[in-house]
Amino acid sequence: MAMNFENKSSLNRFIQNIDWILVATVAFLVATGLVAVYSATLHYGSPGKFVATQVAAVIIGFVGLLFFAIVNYQFFKQPTWVLYALSSLFLLSVLFFGTTIRGTKGWFNFGYFSFQPVEVVKIIFILVLAGYLDKNWREMKYLPKIAIPVLLLLGQVGLVLMQPDFSSTLVFFPVTIILLFAAGVEPLYLIAMMLFGSIAVGIPLFATFLKLQPGFLGAHHYFAYFVKATRGGWPAFNILVAVTGSLFLFWWLLNKFRVKIPFVYFVTLAAIIIGGSLSSAVVQKSLKEYQRKRLIVFLNPEADPLGSGYNIIQSKIAIGSGRFVGKGLFSGTQSQLGFLPEQHTDFVFSLIGEETGYFFTQLVLLAYFILIWRGMVIARESRDRFGSLAAVGISTMFAFYGVINIGMVMGLMPATGLPMPLLSYGGSCMVSALWAIGILFSIHVRRFTH
Repeated sequence: MAMNFENKSSLNRFIQNIDWILVATVAFLVATGLVAVYSATLHYGSPGKFVATQVAAVIIGFVGLLFFAIVNYQFFKQPTWVLYALSSLFLLSVLFFGTTIRGTKGWFNFGYFSFQPVEVVKIIFILVLAGYLDKNWREMKYLPKIAIPVLLLLGQVGLVLMQPDFSSTLVFFPVTIILLFAAGVEPLYLIAMMLFGSIAVGIPLFATFLKLQPGFLGAHHYFAYFVKATRGGWPAFNILVAVTGSLFLFWWLLNKFRVKIPFVYFVTLAAIIIGGSLSSAVVQKSLKEYQRKRLIVFLNPEADPLGSGYNIIQSKIAIGSGRFVGKGLFSGTQSQLGFLPEQHTDFVFSLIGEETGYFFTQLVLLAYFILIWRGMVIARESRDRFGSLAAVGISTMFAFYGVINIGMVMGLMPATGLPMPLLSYGGSCMVSALWAIGILFSIHVRRFTH
């Protein structure tokens, strides 16, 4: 009897300490997503099949959510390298035994359903990075200690790029940057990392943007030479020599005018430029031509209206045509007539905007904001650094997905192919999102225990 009373007491404390605002928010977003998926797949003729698959993912996700909420999150604090090895094993296994879908070998096919391991790997990576930073936060001002998280990042990103699945790698970068910042890493180091990444991704995308404007290239031969340099060879070597040489000439001129800036800063900047330029070749090989076009065509969708710009153009039409109150559930013309591509996955928010209008979409955005806000509150109230960092990482992941997806469907950001967690169709994404929220619950309910 005493044991039974103790168990009931623990259960009562658990229920009392749960974040009910977060529970209501998640329930609202999941319900909205299920209705949107049903509407988005009506024109396929078999909406029940999609909804049933999504409901199954929701059930699996909620079971996992309860499991992770009940299990003490500190269990994941110690086996940092074991978790990293497990996530690497997932990514390696899918390369050998995975199924190729839309040119990406990133799914395990189990007959009745497919599973994308990279979605779970993202959560494991957050826990691994949080565990490492918690153990080494006092030494994070030293470069060798900062190099470890960078190597952990590159290891996971490299395996994902081998699938190749560029869009899934994107969330790893902001999560790493924000967690390093939260752990007290010098902002200058973080700026250097962001500059490196910007160069690596920016060079192939800028070259693709220029290729879409042949008239401009014909009138400006130095830009044509830059495009030629992205294929390597002497043009690439000549541009790198010119850029790095200009840097050191600038340093020499500053010295002549008695403006003393340490030479090591210019050496570091030159190394970042050279390293980023070399890495851009990897990015270029990982991205197919149509994927690069999708990433930059948002700047001018009309440049390729029937190709890479089609999705964005139709998405903007759908959102705008919804006006304030929408056209009514299951009554959107863009969605029901099939003009809006990927409307049950990447562009589900466009469908919601067309059918429910401005007011409801603002409610959805408010719910997503509350989800991220509660995650940051949980991070602030966590009883230890590991829990705080894990909550920050999970909140950053949701914030990144939300900002990129909303920006994408409104034509303000590149069409990266990233879904809207809890709303978009996709079992792996739904399950991993709910499991991540389960970890947030685990951190929250234990905030008063020691």
